[in-house]
Amino acid sequence: MNYAGIDVSHKELVIVVSVQGKAHKAKTFENTASGHKAIIQLLSKLKGESRACIEVTGVYHFDLAVALSRAEGIDVMVINPKASHNFAKVLMKRSKTDAVDAEILAVYCERMPFEAWQRPTDERIALRALARRIAALTKLKTQTKNQLHALKATEETPVLVLEYTEELINVVDKQIQAHRDSARQLIQQHDELAEAFALITGIKGIAVASAVQMLGELMILPKDMSAKQWVAYAGLDPRQFESGSSVTKKPRISKAGNKFVRRALYMPALVATCHKPHINDSRQRFKEDTGCMRGHAQTFTRHPWHAESQKRI
Repeated sequence: MNYAGIDVSHKELVIVVSVQGKAHKAKTFENTASGHKAIIQLLSKLKGESRACIEVTGVYHFDLAVALSRAEGIDVMVINPKASHNFAKVLMKRSKTDAVDAEILAVYCERMPFEAWQRPTDERIALRALARRIAALTKLKTQTKNQLHALKATEETPVLVLEYTEELINVVDKQIQAHRDSARQLIQQHDELAEAFALITGIKGIAVASAVQMLGELMILPKDMSAKQWVAYAGLDPRQFESGSSVTKKPRISKAGNKFVRRALYMPALVATCHKPHINDSRQRFKEDTGCMRGHAQTFTRHPWHAESQKRI
């Protein structure tokens, strides 16, 4: 069995292959379709099967993971960057370069339990691409509208600038609608997507826009994931920080997950707190639980001893 670690960046892929426990010299390829094919050819020339390990790196690892998973004789594992970071600490690695990171991933692949990455179907990959493009265009539209508001706040702005800014907003708005219509058509053409869409839009507060965004991210996940794993994937799991008896920070969500899911859930959650009493009650309890330490601090500042000490200062 051959083990390969691939460090992924925007432009380059650095690969280190370990054969019988001996790491070969790092090689660099472009992070393009041709670079992916070159890596597959490199691994295919080795005797026996190969396993490759890569980190989740924004959007730059996804195409490589898909290409490797489609190649014969190659299994790919995609891991959380925190896992490899902590693994590097265990190995007592003092240097950090692309080659070193790739070697660490190769060792991780060899020593740790291997969990093969499950490639989503083509239609789910396409839905994800549409959803993320809609998210990017929506962000651009918001930014442009804010700029237009600032431009209209002064009389010194030329009319031409205002006209072109308004035109840009209209163009982006049309593209958002076109992408959303395309996503709806794609969903209706596949039974599993259509069923999931019907279920998720049946929840009060989730309409077409939010449903497309959420399905684009969630439908590429493995089917056997638990509810806790879904929450962790979205970065909505609570993060506590305590040290000793005196250091206790306010609990917050970890945000160590998919930001697109959190963005898609924000408005539905806001609507639910306004129209669903039991959800609003839960929200209030969470606020009270996370604000308990802050409440203790306010009680302390209202104590007579504290008032007297302030007078003396």
